[in-house]
Amino acid sequence: MCLILLSFYSHSHYRLVLAANRDEFYDRPTAPADFWEDEPNVLAGRDLKHGGTWLGITKTGRIAALTNFRNLSNIKTSVLSRGHLVSDFLKCRDKPLKYYQRVMTTAHNYNDFNLLFGNQDQIHFMSSQSENFQSLTAGTYGLSNHLLDTPWPKVKMGRDSLRQLISTDEELCPEAIFQILTDKKCPGNEFLPDTGVGLEWERILAPIFITSSVYGTRSSTVLLIDLENKVTFIERSYHGHDPSQFTEKKFEFKLNSIILPTA
Repeated sequence: MCLILLSFYSHSHYRLVLAANRDEFYDRPTAPADFWEDEPNVLAGRDLKHGGTWLGITKTGRIAALTNFRNLSNIKTSVLSRGHLVSDFLKCRDKPLKYYQRVMTTAHNYNDFNLLFGNQDQIHFMSSQSENFQSLTAGTYGLSNHLLDTPWPKVKMGRDSLRQLISTDEELCPEAIFQILTDKKCPGNEFLPDTGVGLEWERILAPIFITSSVYGTRSSTVLLIDLENKVTFIERSYHGHDPSQFTEKKFEFKLNSIILPTA
C-alpha cells in the first residue's frame, strides 16, 4: 500500500471512510479481495508470494492497513514480509496496545513499515520509525511512505480532496472516492520529497495513481462503515496503466453477520 486516506468520525452517516491505493511491481502475483478459505473471518486481497495482505477487515470489525516506509539506506534482506503484520492483526484477538507492544519487539525482523489498525470505533497508528502508539481522534488523515500526515504532495492532495468530499452531510458515492484515487497529476520537481531514489523515480512515485514500465498502482480500495455498522468494501484491480480498465469486487455486510457479498 502506498497511499491511505482515512476519515474517522467526520461524517454524519459514517464511522469510517477509507480510500487506499496499493502500488506494487506488476509481476508480483496477487489474489483479489475475498473472504479467505483458511480464515473465513478475513476479507482482504492476498499477496500470493508470501501470503500476507496490505489491507483487510474482519466480520467483527478488526481493520488493518499497511504502507512501506521508504528508507533505502535501511533495506534488509532475509526479513519477514510486512504483509503479515496486517494479516496477523486481523487473525489474532490481541487488543491494539498489546499488538503494538508485541510488534515493536520484533520490528527489526521487517523492513520499515507504517501500520493503521483497530476497529470501527478505534483506529491507531504505529511505525517502525517511531516509538509512539498514536490513537486517532476524529478527523481526516493521509499516509504514504513516510509518517502519518507527512505533507508530501500526494498525501496533501488526497487528504484535502477527501475532506472536501465528506464536508457535506450527503451519503457518499464510492465513484467520487475512486476519482480521487485515480488522479495522475504530478507536482513540480520543487515539491517532490527526496527519499534517495533519484529524481526520475521521485516523479514516477509522486502521483496518487502511479504508472511505469514495471511498477504502479495495482488496485484501489474503498471501505465505508456507516453508523449502523454496515460495511461496504469495494476493490478495483487494474488492467495495466489505464484506471478506467478494471475488475471490481464488492462486498456488503453488517459487522458480525454477513448480508451480501457480490463479485
